[in-house]
Amino acid sequence: MNWIRKLFSTHFAQPAPVVRPPPPPMPEGWNLTLDDLFAEMQAGKRKSVGKPEMDWAKEYETGLLPENMHFPKKGDLYESLADQQIEYMTAWAAPYTGGGTGSLLKGERIWIHSEPVGEKPLGAYALPVEYEKVEERMVKAAERETEKYGGMYFYFKTVELEKNFRLIETGFKGQKWIRRKHGAINLWRIG
Repeated sequence: MNWIRKLFSTHFAQPAPVVRPPPPPMPEGWNLTLDDLFAEMQAGKRKSVGKPEMDWAKEYETGLLPENMHFPKKGDLYESLADQQIEYMTAWAAPYTGGGTGSLLKGERIWIHSEPVGEKPLGAYALPVEYEKVEERMVKAAERETEKYGGMYFYFKTVELEKNFRLIETGFKGQKWIRRKHGAINLWRIG
């Protein structure tokens, strides 16, 4: 087998690695956040939001965050400081993400179940600790019982976590389990 590898490695050139040029530097005086860019798009001032504007907006927003802020990490467990209206998203076995708003009650806990992007993430995805209880309260039964429904989850900005939640534990782990109703759906159960 080694002679085949040698034969092919000497006669066929390996493709060159893709080298992407660095993004252009943020313009002097840039002061738009991601929310600002999407608001401009909705107001018709832009047709789309793409690179490098998104990179500049993230860099700008990150620079606004206090240095002593706790940045979310996988396994962080938070407790809601008050009853609050929040947005949730729903996953589907289809190219679609749905969602809505619902109440997260004072004392209910959420946890960061996946590693956020970057050293100083602007936000993180989270799941409720009492998943089924919160899911039942927020997501309509007609949606939950649909064959392609794949569960619900949250996205919180880092500043929202700092303002509306209390970090109560790090290194928290949930146990993955599979609910078989209409097929395999990945959910999380604490245990």
